[in-house]
Amino acid sequence: MKGIIFAGGQGTRLRPLTKIINKHLLPVGKEPMLYNPIRKMIEAGIHDILIITNKKDIDDIKNLLKNEGEFEANFIYQIQEESIGTANALSLGEKFADNQKILIIYGDNITTASLANHTKEFINQKKGALLLLKEVKDPERFGVATVKNDTITEIEEKPKNPKSNLAITGYLMYNPDVFDIAKSLKLSVRGEYEMTDIYQEYMKNGELKYKILDKEWVDAGTFESLAEATQILLKEENAS
Repeated sequence: MKGIIFAGGQGTRLRPLTKIINKHLLPVGKEPMLYNPIRKMIEAGIHDILIITNKKDIDDIKNLLKNEGEFEANFIYQIQEESIGTANALSLGEKFADNQKILIIYGDNITTASLANHTKEFINQKKGALLLLKEVKDPERFGVATVKNDTITEIEEKPKNPKSNLAITGYLMYNPDVFDIAKSLKLSVRGEYEMTDIYQEYMKNGELKYKILDKEWVDAGTFESLAEATQILLKEENAS
């Protein structure tokens, strides 16, 4: 199994900080934000990691990681030339994946949970995808999943009246057929290739599975959530 981290984007909700630095290099606790996704992959036994970012920031990310000997990982880098959606970023990883299952982590997702048990289960899942969900108090801020038994049956994007409190986190696992699906997508009304359209394809076939993420999780894309993520990681470190 291989890992892909999305570390591009403009970070508009964190301006003016992100005018001078990629948001995934901002400090969260005592480390750059990007370290948490990397650590979670390594904890799960994934050591081949592709980092997808933009042309402006790739050198900074490379410089950060080339001197970081504590990570037992092989880092590969890919530039997303245009900001046209996460499904487009995913499609850039096909050669890297080399027909293996993949774990995707959005680079601004911070968690204290281990992903190891989930990745072990997914290795035995012969078809489809596995998304990690998290119960939240404010589901209207996220993509929200409705579930039945072990399968996701409906997804709503930032609904005003959510049907559940299960937010879709930035931890996604796919079988190799995801790249064929990604290549078949059409641009959305936003002018992007949307990950939601990939979800829909798996849902149509009853192959979109889920697990609930335990412990803390934050999408650290705003000043408020960035501060929350820092407190969570500092608390964890002080308790260890």
